[in-house]
Amino acid sequence: MNFDKELNARGLSCPLPIVKTKKALVDMASGQILKVISTDTGSVKDMAAFAEQTGNALVAQEEVGGEFVFYMKKG
Repeated sequence: MNFDKELNARGLSCPLPIVKTKKALVDMASGQILKVISTDTGSVKDMAAFAEQTGNALVAQEEVGGEFVFYMKKG
């Protein structure tokens, strides 16, 4: 998937992946895609909840080699 910005949240525990995602989205334009890579298993539920609460769309997510990859579209 194409993306405009990538955030490395590997090794960070809750709530840091969400905090860093929120900060990264601030500098992005509406409609742009942020790729987030996390190793925190809790980030799967957290990213879905974050997207729902903030109006940003979680357009895709996958697990690759023990890492969780999310594609968040800024609303």
